[in-house]
Amino acid sequence: MEFLGTTQLASYCGTKKNCLFPDLAPTSTTKDTDQSYHLPAYHSPSSWRPSVLQKAVSIPASSDKELNPMAWPPTVLPALRSSLHTRYRPHDWHHANMVQLQGSEAFRCCAGRLNSDSMRLMQDKDQLTHQMQEESKRNLGERISNIDYWRSELTHELECLLKEIQDLETAKKRLQCAADELQGPLKVALECLYYREKRRDIDLVHDSVEKNLIKETELFKNCQDTLIKLAQKAEQQLGINRDIQHTLEQDLSDKNSARFIDEKCYNLRNTSDSICFYHGMEKADGTVSVPATWAKFTEDNIKCSQHARANSVKLRQDAEATLEGTSNESWNQFMSTNLAFNDRIAEVADAKNKLQAQLAKILQEVFQTEDTIMLLERSIKAKEFPLKVAQTRLERRTKRLNIELCRDAPYLQLVTEVYTIDDTLQALKRRLQEAHDTLRMLLLNKSKLEDDISVKGNSFFIDRKCMDMRNAFPSTPQLMGYK
Repeated sequence: MEFLGTTQLASYCGTKKNCLFPDLAPTSTTKDTDQSYHLPAYHSPSSWRPSVLQKAVSIPASSDKELNPMAWPPTVLPALRSSLHTRYRPHDWHHANMVQLQGSEAFRCCAGRLNSDSMRLMQDKDQLTHQMQEESKRNLGERISNIDYWRSELTHELECLLKEIQDLETAKKRLQCAADELQGPLKVALECLYYREKRRDIDLVHDSVEKNLIKETELFKNCQDTLIKLAQKAEQQLGINRDIQHTLEQDLSDKNSARFIDEKCYNLRNTSDSICFYHGMEKADGTVSVPATWAKFTEDNIKCSQHARANSVKLRQDAEATLEGTSNESWNQFMSTNLAFNDRIAEVADAKNKLQAQLAKILQEVFQTEDTIMLLERSIKAKEFPLKVAQTRLERRTKRLNIELCRDAPYLQLVTEVYTIDDTLQALKRRLQEAHDTLRMLLLNKSKLEDDISVKGNSFFIDRKCMDMRNAFPSTPQLMGYK
């Protein structure tokens, strides 16, 4: 007799099936090796599923007519034993129970091993995940330390470069100021040269003053050219320094940004609010450098800055030496030209004084010569009357008659007197002519002396005016470029 509520193998619950189970060997659904790793939120079609739960016991099916020829079991027992349905044997029943128990026990053991392996796997993966996260955090900390190191190096180098740019800018301004300060003395020297062209006659000489003025002019021009060229070099170096400054500032800004990002990444925790999934980020490589090239880039920038600073320092030293040299040369040449001016002025003044003294003597001699001429003329005038007396006596004595025309002693004396007075007159006239010639020469010499004195006075005035123009000369600090 069968009871209600049994399994589906009961004859009244549907098609009768064989309830005998085949011998099943217990199998393990777990593998000795770990499954492939997937990121969170990944749903792979090959994800793990307990295969035990997916297996079913295969039962051979028989035809419905053999097991249950009628749709429903009869409500009354048949009269004949052969008309009853086939019954299972006790051996089959015991065998089925044993198979069921063995299969269940195998499934239970497999499930236990699966649970143990799963717990161990979870612990291993949790530990691995924690270690990887700590390793990533440690790497981020080391990266932040490296960034801080290079940031400090960049900051120090940038400060040094900024100071060098400021010093070079000051040196460039000093060079420009020194070149501008030389423009005034150069203009004065040229004006002195042009003004001294107004000297006249013999004083228009290529003297030491003119040589020193020409040398001073050339020196000032050369110094100006040298200072201007150095200022241009300083300007070019400033452009290079500013480019490197921009590179360092850009690199420092990038490192500040990278440090901010890495610090935020370093402070991220599993409980942070800003974390979320970004699928595929591990496959996209957005890096452009490796640690070696990353460090070399900053190191090259710092080396380039150091090289530029070295060039800038050398340029500033050259500028300082040039400023000092041009200042000393300018002052020495200025003093040399002033000494030449003073010597020339003294020479001109001495020559003028001598000429004036000589002119005074000439004037005195002119006065004396004029007096002599006057005395000679008077003397000649005075000799005319005795000559007239002697000649008159001779003329009258020629009127003696006959034998009385005697060459007596008075006659001889009168003839001698006439000749003597005539010689005296000729001598006095010659002397008078010489006196007139001397007076003319004295007057001509007087005129030349006066002209020469005028020339010397003009030269003296010009040189004195040039010296007055040269009173103002830039001081040493101004020639060094300081205001």
